[in-house]
Amino acid sequence: MDACKREVTTVSDEPGDEDAETDGGVRAYTVRLELVDEPGELLRALEPIANNGGNLLSIHHERGNITPRGHIPVEVDLESPPDRFDDIVDALRDAGVNVIQAGAEHYGEEVSVVLVGDLVDTDLSDTLSRIEDEADAVVRDLSLAAPDGTDAVTSARVRLAIDSGNADAALEAIRSLGSKKELTVVEPLLGGDAP
Repeated sequence: MDACKREVTTVSDEPGDEDAETDGGVRAYTVRLELVDEPGELLRALEPIANNGGNLLSIHHERGNITPRGHIPVEVDLESPPDRFDDIVDALRDAGVNVIQAGAEHYGEEVSVVLVGDLVDTDLSDTLSRIEDEADAVVRDLSLAAPDGTDAVTSARVRLAIDSGNADAALEAIRSLGSKKELTVVEPLLGGDAP
């Protein structure tokens, strides 16, 4: 999915807000939403952001990835003055948009790893919690595959959000946890010196 980016010099056209410029007094926020898979739902979710002075930075919309409730997860990065963010979240909820998470934490990188092993018997919930704690990361998405049932070897693709520049430390923490739980960790290729 292509990220949609644009710059705006003011975040509001309301009287008295003439000095609210994007190069000062704004913060980046991430809002996680669940949308019904119907035409127009994404636009319906973006309108309250624009109408309340938010500046869209990017959208991550995974149509092929369904939440347990059968909805589509959408992550919206935006910027707004701090005093307007709560208004944006309230407007989203008033419009009937399911807001899963809203906050100022903004991560600079994402990394995906695959864990292979006896994930169910080694307590998947504990594994994910420890990844978040020990790797200083946030689990953004999880896909579990158990083709032979949960009593056999399973695999999970885990998408993590981490602070910029901390990928190596996060992967080292995940490797260590994998070793303790006898899990194979399949890591992404990060950069490198290609000829």
